Amino acid sequence: MSTSVAMHMSDGLLNTTTSLLFIGVSVVGVAIAAGKARADLDDRTAPMAGLVAAFVFATQMLNFPVLPGVSGHLLGGALAAILVGPWVGALCVSIVLVVQAFVFADGGLTALGANITNMALIGTAAGFLVAVALRRVAARGRTGLIGVAFVAALLNTVVASLGFVLQFALGGDAAFSLGGVAATIVGVHVLIGIGEGVITALTVGAVAAVRPDLVYLLRGTQRQLELRTPEVERA
Repeated sequence: MSTSVAMHMSDGLLNTTTSLLFIGVSVVGVAIAAGKARADLDDRTAPMAGLVAAFVFATQMLNFPVLPGVSGHLLGGALAAILVGPWVGALCVSIVLVVQAFVFADGGLTALGANITNMALIGTAAGFLVAVALRRVAARGRTGLIGVAFVAALLNTVVASLGFVLQFALGGDAAFSLGGVAATIVGVHVLIGIGEGVITALTVGAVAAVRPDLVYLLRGTQRQLELRTPEVERA
């Protein structure tokens, strides 16, 4: 029987105090993202945000194997940040997590704050910061963009898993060795990050091939239009 360990925390992993703490952190973080997102939402970004949220929702429902008995799923933070920006991206992933928790019982309700903190806030921020640091590479062409998307998604997954380790250190079961938990979680999420990187790279590359102007990371770059396919240019 396959077990998913890809970030979605369930009820009971953290004590009540820690769960409430990260509910507060998530509320503040999402509120800040909502305020900042207003500047990024326009006629292009708003529809794209809906598509990104729908895609992340669908792909998070599908698990891929990473080890015998262990499977993972897309987190989506880097993908969302690259396509619609960090603030709108954080909102997209947050909405997905809320719907999954309340409608599909995927992730515990008491752990929702921790899940949003890890995947929507930490993950999206990490993915975007990595992508921005490599923005010059991404602007060189589609190959560079795909490579940057892969790296950003891989590191986004690993950094988000460190959020879980921190939360477990604050309010997890003391019967488990923190070092052992950290090694297992981070090690597995490196493998999950490879899958996340492949999915993110393929998706970002597909969008850039048709509408590079919709890729938030490329805004303002001199070579943005060069990522268009010949068919699009002729059209």
